[in-house]
Amino acid sequence: MIKPEILDIIELLVNLPEHNLFIGNQGTIVECLDKNHFEVEFINETGETTALCPLSTQQFIVVWQAQTKQWLTTADKVTFMINHLSEEKRKELLNFACFLYQKA
Repeated sequence: MIKPEILDIIELLVNLPEHNLFIGNQGTIVECLDKNHFEVEFINETGETTALCPLSTQQFIVVWQAQTKQWLTTADKVTFMINHLSEEKRKELLNFACFLYQKA
């Protein structure tokens, strides 16, 4: 797993309706609260802050690393997600991947 750092861009894995934020919204880490919690700023298209939220590492995935100035590949994102699934869900995903593979 990629260790989140200040100025990394994250993508939400959960809905946060109390902040009008939903799965897939992206924000920037602006403060490290402890090794598993970070303050994340979300902005609108004009650059105004729309939300500032403390998030645990279970609520997001790093999609852009400030240090390397690189976006995560789709394979990296899928690997992260798979590693956080139960064994039962991994089997379901494997079956779906096999189905997609057959259709390719």
